[in-house]
Amino acid sequence: MAGTIMIVEDEPAVARGVQVALEREAYDVAVIGTGEEAVARFRDIAPDLVLLDVRLPGIDGFEVCRQLRRETRAPILFLTARADEVDKVVGLEIGADDYLVKPFSVRELVSRVKALLRRAYGELADTQTGRTLRRGDLVIDLERRRVTRGGQRIGLTTTEFDLLRHLASSPGRVYTRGQLLELVRDYEAIEADERTINVHVSHIRDKIEPDPAQPRYIKTVRGVGYAFSED
Repeated sequence: MAGTIMIVEDEPAVARGVQVALEREAYDVAVIGTGEEAVARFRDIAPDLVLLDVRLPGIDGFEVCRQLRRETRAPILFLTARADEVDKVVGLEIGADDYLVKPFSVRELVSRVKALLRRAYGELADTQTGRTLRRGDLVIDLERRRVTRGGQRIGLTTTEFDLLRHLASSPGRVYTRGQLLELVRDYEAIEADERTINVHVSHIRDKIEPDPAQPRYIKTVRGVGYAFSED
């Protein structure tokens, strides 16, 4: 399967149509009818993406989105029956990644889902889970925040993991030290400068590279920054 998708929709006909379309694309699909159930079952389902109806009985889609955003970065695609600018703006402001107005075509829905998954998990997303980045024997488990090489667990700090994930999600793309520094600032209370990135990358290389002196995964782009290998 290409990943797990949770549909939160109280109209059975709509939910069933979307479910069939996604299952044809080899996604594992869980259908939920209320906002309360979506919040309660989210951790057990651990979806890679959420399709969330705005108008739900009980707590609405906006509140569900707010609660889910406290514990996940998984993409959220709002489904709304109204082409209402307010709905659209509110949804994006509280953490939704995209929206579709009903009635929508199945083809467009599937296209949006694939685009959001690529954006969230990168072109290296594992076809079986959608939550794993792979390069040779290096495996980055996004859901469990674990890294292994050759089956052996590698211990990374929070900052190291997110820097590695960020680089590995876009192989070949060159990130400046300044761009990567923005990630570090989220975690470090100190006033970091760009030399901090050099230190973190050095630590990551020491842990993941077979030979840190001849890095296979994280390449230095002289005078610019770093890129994850495309080879």
